[in-house]
Amino acid sequence: MVDLKGQYNDIKDVVNPSIQEVIETTAFINGPKVHQFQKNLETYLDVKHVIPCANGTDALQIAMMGLGLKPGDEVITADFTFAATVEVIALLQLTPVLVDVNKDDFNINIEAIKKAITPKTKAIVPVHLFGQCANMEAIMDIAKAHNLFVIEDNAQAIGANYTYKNGKKVKAGTIGHVGATSFFPSKNLGCYGDGGAIFTNDDNLAHTIRGIVNHGMYERYHHDVVGVNSRLDSIQAAVLDAKLPHLDTYNKSRRNAARKYNLAFKGIENVITPKTVNGCDGICDTCDCHVFHQYTLKLKDVNRDALVKHLNEQGIPCGVYYPIPLHNQKAYADSRYNEADFPVTNQLVKEVISLPMHTELDDEQIEFITSTIIKFING
Repeated sequence: MVDLKGQYNDIKDVVNPSIQEVIETTAFINGPKVHQFQKNLETYLDVKHVIPCANGTDALQIAMMGLGLKPGDEVITADFTFAATVEVIALLQLTPVLVDVNKDDFNINIEAIKKAITPKTKAIVPVHLFGQCANMEAIMDIAKAHNLFVIEDNAQAIGANYTYKNGKKVKAGTIGHVGATSFFPSKNLGCYGDGGAIFTNDDNLAHTIRGIVNHGMYERYHHDVVGVNSRLDSIQAAVLDAKLPHLDTYNKSRRNAARKYNLAFKGIENVITPKTVNGCDGICDTCDCHVFHQYTLKLKDVNRDALVKHLNEQGIPCGVYYPIPLHNQKAYADSRYNEADFPVTNQLVKEVISLPMHTELDDEQIEFITSTIIKFING
């Protein structure tokens, strides 16, 4: 699904010396490389504060801790996403409220958010699924009207642009009160282990979060807030800082691959290609709203599981993100949920399939993947 080796080969002349520098200085935790990457990412995102941490799941949890959410507070998020989003809500003894998503862009449904708000609602967590933003302008309007926090789960969309109705563009993850991301190796900006970060333009919130990530300390052995141990190590920061200047190029390569996929599947009635919020379906050259962390198709009247088996037999990796809705997961099942409230999610889990998507995809690989799928569909 991801060619990390090919990507490494292109940048190893920068990555290797950076890693070696960390080893030689032995500044393994909160060293100069971490601070350098933090500053460079703040500049790239045009956000006041980036607080690196150990992984993306921690980033979400720490963001919620920093906002002071209390046990029993309700947090609205999407049903169709990876479990980490709801996992941290449950870990903090908050109450997850899962809602349906849009059928075209897979992101959280605005009307479903409105319907789910109660006096106990304290936050909304939109997940920028597969590489493009949820409808943040509408979400921020809802949050303002109901005095709610917005925590962006930006693990899959770093580098994507969100365009307001007035034409203003901002980076994904910098719109809500706080954003969280993951640097898992397969992400668009990935390290060589685990890593994550939290973004905010709120000075006070940033100060609180900086304490939380380091055992609640601002001064050694002075614990001012309840914290955790969640720091980005310097070797991972060195890798990320080497990759960051290439992020826009990586994302452009993914969009180019998505465009070629889309063109190959054009006219195939059983295959519905990804939709972008600006309506260009990823085919135009100026699309910057989608960074295609995943390239996800919807299949109509196709045996999805049989296709997965066939692709595996042909040596073509693929994935089903996600096969089970969160509201049907044993850990998060709740009598509050009604199947009738999740028509889109319940359909998507039967239809979606994600194809290889990375910066090293070439035309020959895309042709082999798409022709194999089309031949299977046509029998």
